Amino acid sequence: MKKKIISVVGARPNFLKLAPLHEEFSKYPQTFQSLVVHTGQHYDYVMSDVFFRDLDLPKPDFHLEAGSASHSVQTAKVMTSFESVIQQSLPDLVIVFGDVNSTLACALVCAKNRIPLAHVEAGLRSFDHKMPEEINRLLTDQVSDFLFVTEKAGMDNLLREGIAAKKCFLVGNIMLDTINRSWDKVLASKILQQVDLRSKEYILITMHRAGNVDSPKKLSQLIEIIRRITQLTPVLFPLHPRTSKNLKNLGLYDELKQIDRLRLVDPLGYLDFLCAAKDAVGVISDSGGLQSETTFLNVPCLTLREVTEQPVTIELGTNTLAGFNADPILIWLKKVLHDEGKKNGAIPLWDGKTSERIVGILSSSQW
Repeated sequence: MKKKIISVVGARPNFLKLAPLHEEFSKYPQTFQSLVVHTGQHYDYVMSDVFFRDLDLPKPDFHLEAGSASHSVQTAKVMTSFESVIQQSLPDLVIVFGDVNSTLACALVCAKNRIPLAHVEAGLRSFDHKMPEEINRLLTDQVSDFLFVTEKAGMDNLLREGIAAKKCFLVGNIMLDTINRSWDKVLASKILQQVDLRSKEYILITMHRAGNVDSPKKLSQLIEIIRRITQLTPVLFPLHPRTSKNLKNLGLYDELKQIDRLRLVDPLGYLDFLCAAKDAVGVISDSGGLQSETTFLNVPCLTLREVTEQPVTIELGTNTLAGFNADPILIWLKKVLHDEGKKNGAIPLWDGKTSERIVGILSSSQW
């Protein structure tokens, strides 16, 4: 009997994780019916529609239109809307991704309605409970029936938290499946010509986490850090809508825009962004996903946070934590510009075949 699966996405990182898995399910039409729910957590063209286009994702079967709101209000909106969806569609399994508010909201609805739940990218921990994403991860894992884990540290975390080993599966990093399936299109991107930059002659910067971009002090520090970096090399900075809004509200946008050798651009689509990342001499970001993407691309990454939920990238040496202190950032930058301190290596199961493993496990399991 065909199994009906609903995959829930709400924000940019979710779209990237859904694409290869939805494609893998489509190879088995007699076994699976794969439906997509978009909660609308990210809802405009540059943060949503362009990713569906770039990733060849189908139009969502359901769109909840949650929109922007506080964490609690957004979570509540998604919960009430999603409950109607599952009561209407009666799925056999729901799949959630990562750590956004939509992930936790739909996980709780499944738990209350006794719908089997799978969590892709389970077990990641920063151990910083001030981060909303950390709370989302912890609670989602506690109510999941299938926990698909990216790295060994994630397995250790889940077992330490008392989650049954039979529910946990080390499958690798699904974000890298997306890179593989998109690679030819990435190579065809013209983004460097559009921003007048050359390969391996610039730093790519991104910034979007509320703990960073909602802080006037950190935004002022960021401007000073960028000013010092551009004295050594050009910078490409695609501005997240939240970051742009806060810079303008604080009267800092014009100051940033006037920095010489800075290319300040609107958010990039997935293909253009990945091209910009692979051709950068290094990446500076507060993103979680970029830590793994840059590791796969063998591009040095510096993370503007005190902790990471992906310790394997630190152990391998492809990722460095720096907080918002300019001195270690500039030390890292000088090493990168001189091609020093960069380490290569492979992480087990980070091979672009994670979606195959997930579908294989679901095909052979009882649920």
